[in-house]
Order: sequence, then structure tokens, then C-alpha cells
Amino acid sequence: MLTKIKNIFIVLLLVLVITQFLRPEKNEGSYDSIASFEEATGVSAEVKTILQNNCYDCHSNTTRYPWYMQVSPVSHWMAYHIEEGKEHFSVSEWEFYTDKQKDRKLEELIEEVEGKEMPLQSYTWIHGELPNQDAEKLMSWAKELREKQKEVKKDTLDPKEPNTAETDSLSTDDSAQ
Repeated sequence: MLTKIKNIFIVLLLVLVITQFLRPEKNEGSYDSIASFEEATGVSAEVKTILQNNCYDCHSNTTRYPWYMQVSPVSHWMAYHIEEGKEHFSVSEWEFYTDKQKDRKLEELIEEVEGKEMPLQSYTWIHGELPNQDAEKLMSWAKELREKQKEVKKDTLDPKEPNTAETDSLSTDDSAQ
């Protein structure tokens, strides 16, 4: 029985050593896409700091890697979390989202932060909780941005522009007489 446990331990140790050499690809893109997001959304310095400390590592193409990310299986686990985070919302992809998608992403951000679903509990174990004051600032910013985007969309619809459906139906009526 003891030799069986010893063999299992040796196999596990061997697997752990081998996985140290099989590292996942790092999420190390340019900060330009984040800067573009910040400019487009009018992020204040205070909210920018909150996003940098709590969001960008998993929701952008640029991740700051702490020392423990060099250790497998943590590196694989975190790579998976980053991939999942970017799949749901990536500030690096902000310019490619439609207006409707942007609104939905902001709505989800508010819901996730309000419900204390974000940042993930596994992230907060090491990095600490998102303080309620910071969460409120982040949600207020997102709500204001949603309102601004709705106003801009309303302003781009020119009320003086004739409705083509009405114009077409009137011209059809005129030609019948």
C-alpha cells in the first residue's frame, strides 16, 4: 500500500514538473486599445484607477502577471479565467462593439458589480475585495455613460428628416388622383 501511494506521488510530481514547461500563451497586448477605450468612454482618473486595479487584467488584451502566475497549474487556471473574462467583455474590443452591444456590456457591468459577482471571488482572495465606495463609483460611471450614449443616439436621429414611408405613401396617393 505504501509503495502504491509513493508511486502516485511520484507520478503527480512528474506531471507537475512537466506542466511547468507547458505554459499557456500570455495576454500581453498593447496598452493602446485600453487607452482608446478610456478616451472613447471619458473615464475619470478615479474610475481609471479602479478599472486598472480590478478589471483590466481579465477584461483587456493586457494583463499584469504576478509571480505566482509562473507556477503551473495556476498559470493555466488564470489563462482560462482571462480568456473567459475577455469573451464576456473586453475593453480592448470596445471600438468593435455596436452601440447596442456597448449598452448591453455596460448594463452587465452594472449588474455584475452590483450583485458582487465581479470581480470574481477567486480574484479577490489575493487582490482583495472591491470596496463598496469604488463599486459605487464604477456603477455610477457606467450608468452615466449609458445615458450619454442614449442621448447621442437620439441626437443623431434628425427629426426634421422626412419619414420615407410617409413620403412614399403620400406620393402614391397623389398619383392616384
